[in-house]
Amino acid sequence: MIARLRGKVIEAYPNRLVVDVNGVGYEVNIPLSTYDRLNLSEGVDVDLRTHLQIRETAHTLYGFGSEEERDVFLMLIDRVSGIGPAIAIAVLSGMPVSRFKSCVVAGDVAELSRIKGIGKKTAERIVLELKDKVGVTDTWQDAATGSVSASAADAELALIALGYKQVDARKAVRKILEADPSSPTEALVRGALRSLQG
Repeated sequence: MIARLRGKVIEAYPNRLVVDVNGVGYEVNIPLSTYDRLNLSEGVDVDLRTHLQIRETAHTLYGFGSEEERDVFLMLIDRVSGIGPAIAIAVLSGMPVSRFKSCVVAGDVAELSRIKGIGKKTAERIVLELKDKVGVTDTWQDAATGSVSASAADAELALIALGYKQVDARKAVRKILEADPSSPTEALVRGALRSLQG
C-alpha cells in the first residue's frame, strides 16, 4: 500500500499530478482543494497523503494535501453505500472539508446536493450514514465547540476512518492526552493505535 508520496511535481493538472519520487513518476488523482491549497505547478516539491485503490482493471492512486482530506475521502468510500472514489473526490473538490463537516452536522442536504455529481438522494445518504453509522458528527461538533482540541478531533477521525468505533477512539486518544496534553495529531494516532491493538 502506498500511504505517502514525497517528491517533485513533473506534470500538474487541476485533477491529476505526476510526482517524481527518485526517478519513478507516480500518477496521482487529486481533488481541486489539494491543487489550490498546495499551489501546485511543475517543479514544486510536494508531500501527499495517498490512498491506493486496487481494482481488477486498474490501480489508481489518490493524493491529498492533508490527513483531514484523506480521512474524509476514506470515510465516504468506506462508510457511505454507493459512494466510490470519483464521488468522494467530487465532494472534496466541491467544498472545503470544514464546510462539508458543517453540512453533515447540520444535515444541510440542499448545500451538499449543489456539489457537481451529488444529487439529493446521495446527499441525504451521506448525512444519514455518517451521522448514524460512524458517530463522526459528534467529533466534528465537539471540535467546533472547542470541547475537544483540533488535534484530538483529527486523531479520533483518523481512527474512525481506520474502522474503530468513535467511543473506543475517543477513550484511546484521551488516555494519550492525559499522559501528554501537548501531543500532536500523529503522536495521538500512533499511541491510540498501540493502545487499541494491545
